[in-house]
Amino acid sequence: MSIPTELIGSLPRTAELLTAMSTGSQHGAHLVAAQDHAVRETVESLEAIGSPVVTDGEQTKPSFLTYPLQGLSGLSPDGVVLPFLDGHHRQLPVLTSGPFRYKTGAAEYLRAAQRYASVPVKQAVAAPSALSLLYPPAGIAGYPREQFLDDLVSEAEADIRACLDAGAHVVQMDFEEGRLSLKLDPSGGLLTELVELNNRVLSRFTEAERGRIGVYCGPGADQDSTHSLDVDYAGLLPQLFLLTAGVFYLQVASEPDPDRVLRLTADLLPPQARVFVGVTDPLDPRVESPEEVRDRVLQAARHLPPDRLGTCDDAGFAPFADDVSTSRETAFAKIRARVEGTALAAAQLGV
Repeated sequence: MSIPTELIGSLPRTAELLTAMSTGSQHGAHLVAAQDHAVRETVESLEAIGSPVVTDGEQTKPSFLTYPLQGLSGLSPDGVVLPFLDGHHRQLPVLTSGPFRYKTGAAEYLRAAQRYASVPVKQAVAAPSALSLLYPPAGIAGYPREQFLDDLVSEAEADIRACLDAGAHVVQMDFEEGRLSLKLDPSGGLLTELVELNNRVLSRFTEAERGRIGVYCGPGADQDSTHSLDVDYAGLLPQLFLLTAGVFYLQVASEPDPDRVLRLTADLLPPQARVFVGVTDPLDPRVESPEEVRDRVLQAARHLPPDRLGTCDDAGFAPFADDVSTSRETAFAKIRARVEGTALAAAQLGV
């Protein structure tokens, strides 16, 4: 396919895995078996519907953000609150002591998926900008913020590099907090800090390596709600495209004015980068038809040349493990529509 297409990462967990998770502390062996089965089923199902690139569906992650913290000591549960527009929220832990180290690396999830995949596997990682929110505003005695950030940058680099070395098709930094930051700080100062921190990590990679590192940014997706869809993309994109990644993934399908976002993207996209635009909306229970996806791709192609264009879903389908708002059946149907619709558009464009 001349227009590449990829999922963002997460898929609803299997029913067996959800059951095992609820009793995991009592039945550890059963949980491990359910996790392995869920990864295998996810990879095989994605390949069966023609996905040219697969993920493990984040079946064994607690969330897209907190996987490095599994089993880590020196944390308290009362950290930054992420408010969603429907009224529910997610809360991050807060660091209580240093030094900060990842307990679990993303390459562990990558290798689990590669055991069952016959096509390329991509791997999502937590952006260091998001993990920087773990540091408490009051500070930590004997462990200043600058030392924490130095440690965080080194840990994030090692996490990405391990995935690249393990053969990841692309490593995707999840930067959902980018758009949210403009709600928390409309001046844009926080966004600038987050972008600069991510670029500190990206600067440690060669240009060729950065060509295999992507950045996903959207308004959040959890329990059929978002946290920052009401924030204008126009305030985000000029800063987002200062990131020195080779690939960007953008939520577009659920935007009220996709053409405006696509025009801005075409004007600002760095010359060496490719952008994957969202052509299905995981928060909409209706399954898009391949023809609808085709039309969205053709709409994007009116603004962006096909050789710099790809397609994706607007977001992951279950970024948090307990999110069951979308069924696996619906998620796979939407992915199939994306794959088939992208192929229809490529054929019509003659590329």
